[in-house]
Amino acid sequence: MAASASCATPYSNAQSSLSRSLSLQYRELCNLPYKCKQHQNVRIGLSVENNKGFGTWKTSSPSSLRVFCLRDTQAAAVTAKSWDKLILSSDTPVLVEFHATWCGPCQMVHRVIDEIAGEYSGRLKCYVLDADREPKVAENYDIKAVPVVLLFKNGEKFESVIGTMPKEFYVAAIERLLSS
Repeated sequence: MAASASCATPYSNAQSSLSRSLSLQYRELCNLPYKCKQHQNVRIGLSVENNKGFGTWKTSSPSSLRVFCLRDTQAAAVTAKSWDKLILSSDTPVLVEFHATWCGPCQMVHRVIDEIAGEYSGRLKCYVLDADREPKVAENYDIKAVPVVLLFKNGEKFESVIGTMPKEFYVAAIERLLSS
C-alpha cells in the first residue's frame, strides 16, 4: 500500500500495515532520509471525522508524508539454542552480526550485511544475533559493544570486524575467509 502526496491513505490501514510489519520478528522498520530498495510511503497524522455516518479523511500538514522502509532481512536470526547447529556445525563459511535493537550504528551495518548476504548467497551464510537477548553467546565471544561482525570457518572464529565500517571492509574480510 503506498500513498502519494495527492491522496489520503486511511490511517487505520497504514497503522495496521505498520503494526503487522513490526510484529514480524525479522522485519525492519526504519525512518531514514534515504530510501532502501524496498520502501513504502505512509501518510502519518490522518484523522477520521464522522460526517453523518460516513468517514471522511482529514489530512494534516503536507510534511506528514514520511518514507518508511519495510523490508525483510536477508540474514536470519540465530539464538543460543541454534548456535551450534547453524554456526559451529556449518560446512559453509558463516558471518554473524552481533547487534542490539537500540543501537543506531547497528541499523547501518544491517543494511550492509543484507546486501552482502544477497551477493554471497550459496558461498556464505549470514546470521544476526541480538546481544541483549543472547548475552551468553556474546559473552563467549567477548563481545563488549555492538555492532561486531564475526566470521567463522569450520566452526572456528576466523576474523572479527568491530564497529561500523564501509561495505568494502566487510567484503575484504569475507574474501580473506573464502580464499583461506
